[in-house]
Amino acid sequence: MAIDIKETDGEKYENMRSLNQDLTFATTEQFFKMENVSFGLNQRKTLHMQTADSVYTNLGVLLSDQSVHTIKLAVFEGTEKEVFKDRREFSGSLFKQLEDAYAFLDMYNRNHGEVKGLYREDRRDYPEEALREALLNALVHRDYAFSSSTLISIFEDRIEFVSVGGLLKGISLDDIMLGLSAPRNINLANVLYRLHLIEAYGTGIQRIFRSYARCERMPELQATGNAFKITLPNRNANTHYAYHNNPSLTVNEEKVIYLFDNQKEIIRKDVEAALAVSQAMAVRILRGLSDKQAIRAVGGGKKTRYVKAGTPKV
Repeated sequence: MAIDIKETDGEKYENMRSLNQDLTFATTEQFFKMENVSFGLNQRKTLHMQTADSVYTNLGVLLSDQSVHTIKLAVFEGTEKEVFKDRREFSGSLFKQLEDAYAFLDMYNRNHGEVKGLYREDRRDYPEEALREALLNALVHRDYAFSSSTLISIFEDRIEFVSVGGLLKGISLDDIMLGLSAPRNINLANVLYRLHLIEAYGTGIQRIFRSYARCERMPELQATGNAFKITLPNRNANTHYAYHNNPSLTVNEEKVIYLFDNQKEIIRKDVEAALAVSQAMAVRILRGLSDKQAIRAVGGGKKTRYVKAGTPKV
């Protein structure tokens, strides 16, 4: 049956009438409001979320709070899919998934600072533009006629974005590199274009590669008959972070270490806010990091601050 759906309706899925007509659009309405774009019945019909007789289409379902498709993210230790460090699954409107997935990716996009002469040079593991475009590409071009989730895998040296649905007939990887674009979900792409989330068809992949200009490793594209994968290399993969040398750190302890990417020192309340944990739990996490010599305390009492191990004492 799946093959029949693919052959007859795979590329027209977003235009088909939805089996679910009891839909709400809380997140989508927020996105439209932020861009000062109306979201009434006429606009939904113009955008093909509803038919002329006001019936919701599958595009309407994708943008609704009831969307059945999801994004699955997994963080692995090292460079192989052997040991899970963290995993999430985001559901709801594609806009909510987009927002939640990017926030998760951003949390793992560490910032590395290097002193060169008199100046400090900061560079995140992944160009923010590349993460954004790879995520958008995975959502816009996937084949929603299949129920499989969009998969994002985070390793120490790369991030892989895998979406269901290979290249459209007649399109090759060389064509894509030249900027040729043939969106599988053209109405979805148009909605994202209206909301300024994508600039123009066919430019996303080129922007990804431009963001890696002068880097030793470049992004990679792979396609099969049923899937498309974008691999973004970690620009700082050869840099040794404190937690790389200490595999005993827990997931929460690593998240605390990430806080130092954007600030030189932290306090207990920073941990409570970043991890959404209680005061007692924050204290235990900080004590664990101190015991493992990943951080050290500065000062005492209510004025206690924490810095990364190896930070010079003032």
